[in-house]
Amino acid sequence: MKPLHRVFVLLLLFFPAAAFGHNSPQAETGKFRLHKFEQAIGEEDYTITPAGQTLTLKDDFKFTDRGSTVPLSATLATSDSFAPESFTIKGKTSRISDIDTEIMIADGKASIRQGKSTSTTATPPTFFTISGYAPVAVQMEMMRYWRAHGQPAEMPTLPLGAVKIQDRGAETVQVNGRDVQVERYTVQGLIWGMETLWMDNANNLAALVSTDAEFDHFEAVREEYEPALAKFVASSAKDEMAFLGEMSKSLPGRRTGTMAFVGATVIDVNGGPSIPNATVVTSGGKIAAVGPSDHVKIPTDAQRIDVKGKYIIPGLWDMHAHYEQVEWGPIYLAAGVTTVRDVGNEYDFITQVRDAVNSGKALGPHMLLAGIVDGDGPYALGITRVNSPEDAQKWVSRYHDSGFQQIKIYSSVKEENVKAICADAHKLGMTVTGHIPIGMNAYQGVNDGMDMINHISYIADLLLPKDIAAKRGLEKLKAMADVDVNSEQGKQAVAFFKEHATVIDPTVALFEMEFRPADVPAEKLEPGIARVAPQLREQLVSGGIPPEPAPLAQKSFQHLLEIIGALHKGGVPIVAGTDQAVPGFSVDREIELYQQAGFTPLEALQAATIVPARAMKVESESGGIEVGKRADLDVLDANPLDNIHNIRTVRAVLADGVLYDPKPLWESVGFKPE
Repeated sequence: MKPLHRVFVLLLLFFPAAAFGHNSPQAETGKFRLHKFEQAIGEEDYTITPAGQTLTLKDDFKFTDRGSTVPLSATLATSDSFAPESFTIKGKTSRISDIDTEIMIADGKASIRQGKSTSTTATPPTFFTISGYAPVAVQMEMMRYWRAHGQPAEMPTLPLGAVKIQDRGAETVQVNGRDVQVERYTVQGLIWGMETLWMDNANNLAALVSTDAEFDHFEAVREEYEPALAKFVASSAKDEMAFLGEMSKSLPGRRTGTMAFVGATVIDVNGGPSIPNATVVTSGGKIAAVGPSDHVKIPTDAQRIDVKGKYIIPGLWDMHAHYEQVEWGPIYLAAGVTTVRDVGNEYDFITQVRDAVNSGKALGPHMLLAGIVDGDGPYALGITRVNSPEDAQKWVSRYHDSGFQQIKIYSSVKEENVKAICADAHKLGMTVTGHIPIGMNAYQGVNDGMDMINHISYIADLLLPKDIAAKRGLEKLKAMADVDVNSEQGKQAVAFFKEHATVIDPTVALFEMEFRPADVPAEKLEPGIARVAPQLREQLVSGGIPPEPAPLAQKSFQHLLEIIGALHKGGVPIVAGTDQAVPGFSVDREIELYQQAGFTPLEALQAATIVPARAMKVESESGGIEVGKRADLDVLDANPLDNIHNIRTVRAVLADGVLYDPKPLWESVGFKPE
């Protein structure tokens, strides 16, 4: 070999090809498999093309969620050290959220367009351009930039916000029979709360576990790492709960041990008289004594807590939770919710979360679980499919053996399999809740063995003509606006569910938000929106019903309240559930709406305390302030029996015997405390 050629070969071995302008490197390409609830629903393809000192990422991201297409495209130009130069993103980030953003960087300034709004801002010394969890390749470029620029503890992002990235250590995953080492990171600031991602030894993003713009579980895995998806999901849950557990121990106002709450009025949700100037003693996670202060002996080792002038109620329940990220734990506690029933989640995620919380190792409310099952179909969700009696037996047994209390049926299960699921669940002492599957009505679901029904809309469908009930859109809205709950159909429905003791969780606060006229600010319905984390606000305030059908939507919503009121008056158990909506605040709104539906304040409070405890057959453990029950209670500044809105005046929360100040809980996940 000639000496000059030998020198050139050595240079290529020790320096990247990008150093030689006449010999540009090849483009980088990659593919991510996109998942929701671990179900493969789409793909993301990206190409990063070098030209001179600029790298240009072009990305196509698309998934189909329950029949709805969610397409997204992005272009990101950076320097060869990953410093951003321009960024455009356009499309959808969930079924219900759109994005259209463009950022141009020049001369130390960023020109930003978000929809029709424009602004200009000075760029900080270290920053990145990114908008939310997707596309995944943009997160990969952010991580490459962060790694190449000193790994700052906090890094500003444009168009808004900042990210905190923490290295959580190395992890080994099995891919095609071989062990591969990846580095795990948590990222805060792109979504509400925390997501977990893994970078491999080639500086490629291997996997991302996050949530999409409608709070649903979202996962993206580079093609070659697909076999390790379940491992990534379980690892994310375990690590994020550990992170919260570490954080919770330093929360201001947190107390443990024996406590005596002295001087408050204790409200009896069983219907007995309130106890003024009462004392409640808690010890070992249980209520040890409750009664008039002059009758209760306070242990010598008890921490005496003066609550004179306050009101004590049992900790609230949310009977329709989707605990899809660990931040729900602090939020629920801050709102006074000490027990939740999760009605549909990823098995690998929710079992880790449940075990951490219920064992006292992590921060959150006591958890009961309903394991979700669905059948094949265009609207199917998740990977737990029941398409035969054999499938039913397999999944019911697995959920039972894993400590789940219920099975939740989703929308694509065939009727013969509904019967099989219910029969198998009942044999094992479990109950069944859920949606009414496509092609069935609520009468069939209950007759086939369902014990509970999620969402009041399935009851309302019984009052509509059969050919209309299965439809969506304006035609159904018109029919719903004409519903008469006092008709023979309405009376028949109430009598049927009363006879079968069917439990209904209406999620009416969710429908209130969905039926909101577009010209009515969301904060008018739920003022708590003003306090949510910035990453949540846009999702919550957008949407609404256009002007023309808005009056029909409002009439329909009033009819939903009337149906709830009629069911309650007829003796059908109603339990408060939110289906998320506005995190933390929708539990309060659900209870407030029950009063609008005709409940007394006490009855509305019972729907979030003793009634769900009875429905889940744990009334001996929870749901009231009685000796021997779990030490779950809320200290309020004002009496909810005088005004149901006073459930929002939470001054302190005791969950499983641990006392919390709500303010640090709100702040820990980016919410404003008041």
